[in-house]
Amino acid sequence: MQVLRLRPLRRTPLRMTAMGRRVLAVALALVVLSMPQATRTQTAEDAAAQNAKQARAALDAMVQALGGVAWLNMRNQMRQGHIAAFFHGQADMGTTDFWEFHSWPDQDRIEFTKHRDVLQFFLGREGWEVTYRGKKALPKDIVEDFLRRRDHSIETAVKVWLKDPKTILIYEGQRMVERHLAEQVTLISAQNEAITISMDKQTHLPLRRDFQWRDPVYKDKNTDGEEYDDYHMVDGLPAAYSITRFNNDEVIRQYYIDRVEYNRDLPGDFWDVDAATRRIKKKK
Repeated sequence: MQVLRLRPLRRTPLRMTAMGRRVLAVALALVVLSMPQATRTQTAEDAAAQNAKQARAALDAMVQALGGVAWLNMRNQMRQGHIAAFFHGQADMGTTDFWEFHSWPDQDRIEFTKHRDVLQFFLGREGWEVTYRGKKALPKDIVEDFLRRRDHSIETAVKVWLKDPKTILIYEGQRMVERHLAEQVTLISAQNEAITISMDKQTHLPLRRDFQWRDPVYKDKNTDGEEYDDYHMVDGLPAAYSITRFNNDEVIRQYYIDRVEYNRDLPGDFWDVDAATRRIKKKK
C-alpha cells in the first residue's frame, strides 16, 4: 500500500498588489466619508495641525544648528571667494573673484575682480553698479533676479515668513539631497508664494532651498534652487563654503568660498554708493 506524503505548505510573504493598494485606499476613503461631517473636518484639522507642528520643529532645529540667537542677531556677514559660471551645464572658462557683504534686511554689496574695482549695490529695492566710469542703475532683470533670491532666502523664510501667523507650514517628509538624508519643509505665504527648504536629518543644517517664479514674458514657471555644502565653523557659526545655484535644475553658478566673516565693523559710508564711486575713481 502506497503512503501519500504531504509536502509542507510554504509560507510566502504577503505582498499587496497595485490593485490591492487601490482597493484599500478606496475602502479607507469610504470609511472617512462615512464619518459625520464634523468628525471628518476635525480629523483633517488635527492632521494639518500635527503636520505644521512637525514642520516648525524641523525649522526650529535648523535655526539652532545655524547658531540660534547668534545667527538671528547677526549684524552682517562677508563671503570671499570665486565664482564659476555655467551654460547648459558646461563651465565657462576661468573664475571671477568676489567679496560679498550682506546686512539684514536689505543691504547687499558685491565687489568683483582682484582689484575690487567693479561693485554692485542692492539697497532696498534698487540696484547700482559702480566702476571707474562712475555709477549707473543696474539693468532691471539683474535687479529683479537678485531681489527674488533675497525675498526667498532662508534668512527671509525664518525672520519674516515664519513669524507671520498666515504662513502655512507643510512637512513633506524625508528624501535624499546630494547623498544626504534630508527633511523637507515648504512655507507658503499669505501671498501664495512658496519656499521649500531641505535640511540634513542628522546635522539639521540646510542643504537646499527652492522656489518657483513665473516668467513675465513667457508666463511659464521657473525653479530657482541653491544647494549648500562643505560647512565650516566660523566664530561659532556654521558657514557653507560651497554654494551651487540652479535654474530649472540646471547648474548656472558655483560659488567656491575661501573666507567667511561675521559682524565686521564696517566704515560709516560703506553702503553709500556715491562714496564708493569717489573711491573707485580716485584709484584710477
